[in-house]
Amino acid sequence: MDESTMWWLIAAALVALELFTGTFYLLMLAVGLVAGALAAHLGLSFSGQLVAAALVGAAAVVIGHLQRRKRKGDPSVRSLRSVNLDIGETLHVDNWHPDGTASVRYRGAQWTAVLEQGQVAETGNYRVTELVGNRLKVEKA
Repeated sequence: MDESTMWWLIAAALVALELFTGTFYLLMLAVGLVAGALAAHLGLSFSGQLVAAALVGAAAVVIGHLQRRKRKGDPSVRSLRSVNLDIGETLHVDNWHPDGTASVRYRGAQWTAVLEQGQVAETGNYRVTELVGNRLKVEKA
């Protein structure tokens, strides 16, 4: 079996493993293995193939990591109305505790409301922005 065939088989195995785990970095390492296979097709020695695979794989991982870090955080699933119908609903807060929480009656039960960052604690109507455990994150309506 040719060296390039081994590179292609290992790259395919990593792609399959990535499909099972959802780890993006395995896909980037598979790109490195493809570079090793291409180096084998070009007739480079085995050590040249290893260097090509290592450099391309490492570069792909680093670039992928930097791109993910630069991207703004995706909204939390807990803040999507399609997942939780409480998002966007309004409630009334009579008073706030010193720790920034309030006990509110919502949907016939007692809940703890927590202010979104940057909000001022004052009485009035608030809109639910996120559900975190059994706490409602709210902002002024």
